[in-house]
Amino acid sequence: MKRGETGMKKHSIFFLIILTSHPILLAKNKVGQKTDVQPFDYDKAIFSWSNTFAEVLNLTQKKHYKAENVEIAMQQSIDAFLSNLDPHSGFLGPKTYKQMMESTSGEFFGIGIVIDNTRKPKDRHLTVVDTIPDGPADKSGIKPMDNIIEIDNTPLAGMTTEEATAKLKGARNSKVTVKVMRKDKPDLLSFTITRDVIKEQNSLSFHIKDQNIYYLSLNTFSENAVKQIERLLQEANKEKYKALILDLRNNSGGLLSAVVDICGMFVDKGSTIVITKDKENKPMQRYVTNRKPIANTTVPIFVLINNYTASAAEIFAGVLKIDSEKQAQANAQNQKKLNVFLVGTKTFGKGSVQEVIPVSNDSAIKLTTALYFLPNDTTIQGRGIDPDFMVERTMPLTEQAQWFTKNYGHESSFKNHIKVVNEKGQSAQPAAATKANPEEASQNSWEKRAREMLQNDNQLHATIMIANLFQMAQASCPDQVCNRNKAAEFIKKHLISSDQLTIEQVKL
Repeated sequence: MKRGETGMKKHSIFFLIILTSHPILLAKNKVGQKTDVQPFDYDKAIFSWSNTFAEVLNLTQKKHYKAENVEIAMQQSIDAFLSNLDPHSGFLGPKTYKQMMESTSGEFFGIGIVIDNTRKPKDRHLTVVDTIPDGPADKSGIKPMDNIIEIDNTPLAGMTTEEATAKLKGARNSKVTVKVMRKDKPDLLSFTITRDVIKEQNSLSFHIKDQNIYYLSLNTFSENAVKQIERLLQEANKEKYKALILDLRNNSGGLLSAVVDICGMFVDKGSTIVITKDKENKPMQRYVTNRKPIANTTVPIFVLINNYTASAAEIFAGVLKIDSEKQAQANAQNQKKLNVFLVGTKTFGKGSVQEVIPVSNDSAIKLTTALYFLPNDTTIQGRGIDPDFMVERTMPLTEQAQWFTKNYGHESSFKNHIKVVNEKGQSAQPAAATKANPEEASQNSWEKRAREMLQNDNQLHATIMIANLFQMAQASCPDQVCNRNKAAEFIKKHLISSDQLTIEQVKL
């Protein structure tokens, strides 16, 4: 889903929230041995503290000097109760709930950003993880990793993510002003953005021709994403290609039904994708594929992941990896099954289920009701998924660094540097770049910028290097990469990634 701007559907939407660990409470007996604490009595605690709460309300009415904004205080009290149970649960007031329901149609009036829902209400900013292609924010100049600190002159300190999201939405063609802190910019930046329909555009695909590799970036799991991936696989299957790269970085989740459908394109029909279990660890529902796979099983698949890969995206990556490992163990010489490798950094670790349940006063609660379990009966909740090949992201040079390199980083930056001429008397200096057509220069489309970003994407380049190494091994020593597990072991031996090197001093 597009964080902060996509609809929520009961039972089938993932929410990206910050994860916190909860220690197991232990008590000591008289001899110092640890024993489990007594089972918690929910009814007793609620009854006792409900009386206290009612007493506080009564005293407030009688004695408070000027008790106003009582409705807001009550909503915040309910939200505090739910959010203290776990960081995934919360209260949706009338305005926020209405905004949420309006956004389920697939088109809604907003500014088109993907937000970082790992923030807490006490945080003074809202981080923009990404912008929606050609959306209002994108066209206005908002960039990924911008920190929004004000919305219409209202500071975000103390504001919940849902409240901040609601303030960014509004009537079509209405305007909203945001103030932004941007890295390496000393002053605050102000953007006045015209709200508009945010159309669903979930994926972007390229054919890296010189490497003969197909690349697809997926920012959320939706019905539209299912169609887009299916079209890409059908198009790619028309010719031979070296590898498929699925980019799930910054993908926070989406529809569970979409995850199942997309997994069905890669794994056997009838395969279990995920199981939900209740608080007593009892299975509630099992989700299986109901279509035949269409992915080319003769080429490896590399899935790019990072710490913003969460929820549905984690399940998808986990299912493909588990299926690939299972096939490798079943038949060591089987080269007709998918070889799936995860590249990047550890995923977020969001494996819980939230239901949006309507309550009185035109409100709703978002309640954690179950956990998701992968086909091997493991959960990603609080654990995440480790990549097969750890590759940390190195950010491109800042504007200041680029300017410094351009003006001071080379001999040719000196005005009076010695110019070398060739035998024909011509300068050997690089020819000046041809000026672009003004019309072309103005067409700074999202696809063009995406290509430019990928050019400097070290994780993508590392993945291509791994794909090439895998292909060369298949040609020179096929027995060492005859299945997924052997291939992963072989590549790790010959690939220098972000893993720590073993370095010993040589005494001379």
